[in-house]
Amino acid sequence: MLANHSSATEFYLLGFPGSRELHHLLFATFFFFYLVTLMGNTVIIVIVCVDKRLQSPMYFFLGHLSALEILVTTIIVPVMLWGLLLPGMQTISLAACVTQLFLYLSLGTTEFALLGAMAVDRYMAVCNPLRYNIIMNSHTCIWVVVVSWVFGFLFEIWPVYATFQLTFCKSNVVNNFFCDRGQLLKLSCNNTVFIEFILFLMAVFVLFGSLIPTIISYTYIISTILKIPSASGRRKAFSTCASHFTCVVIGYGTCLFLYVKPKQTQAADFNRVASLMVLVVTPFLNPFIFTLRNDKFMEAFRDVMKRCCQLLKD
Repeated sequence: MLANHSSATEFYLLGFPGSRELHHLLFATFFFFYLVTLMGNTVIIVIVCVDKRLQSPMYFFLGHLSALEILVTTIIVPVMLWGLLLPGMQTISLAACVTQLFLYLSLGTTEFALLGAMAVDRYMAVCNPLRYNIIMNSHTCIWVVVVSWVFGFLFEIWPVYATFQLTFCKSNVVNNFFCDRGQLLKLSCNNTVFIEFILFLMAVFVLFGSLIPTIISYTYIISTILKIPSASGRRKAFSTCASHFTCVVIGYGTCLFLYVKPKQTQAADFNRVASLMVLVVTPFLNPFIFTLRNDKFMEAFRDVMKRCCQLLKD
């Protein structure tokens, strides 16, 4: 589509293959997932903010994780839904593509940093309960969250800048439903071997930099839980970590497949499926993972709903 132009000023998102009927079915499915994601994560943020019983580091981090889920899906999913309703390919400007990719990668990096911090928090709660409130005080929690956000946004400046310094002269059709970095690299007529290798190293640093403390934390957590004499004590200790552990397995599993590979430009169809897992399925599941088996949260939720009903009756 670029003809004689040397680089792209806009891109066309190829989206999903298939008929219009399939697109309408996908729109209905993803729209439902998106609404539930918004409502579920918003409920978590509101309950954590208004209920004093949830004023602890675990729920403080959970509130920020829910905010990240809302933001990262809102950057991508509405554009994807609009593309499913449009006939043909969807046009996105160069500026919008840069912004979308930068925010998506920055928020994702922030989320991994926060997941690593949550693992350390669970280690402190289970393995050092007497010192937990001293170490994980409000000042520490705020500092951890601020560092996670700042790190996420600063870390992704160079990768996005380097990506859009390339010349996109092969085509301006992105074989995905958003400005996927791997597919953008595929459109470049520059030699991308070096930049792909650097991006691979940076992805390894982010993912394993947060995964290693998570693995170490859970090694100590499991060892401590197994030493608890009573079965009820072991169940109670494990229940405080089960939600985070489940989220870690799903999140890291999909992102390791998607980003930690030396060749970023391969397997567009597999990347599309993995991207859907990261952007649609995981944010949809997280509110249920973190709340349904959490007795304290469910009790707080019921109390807030009762208060809301009483206010409506009055």
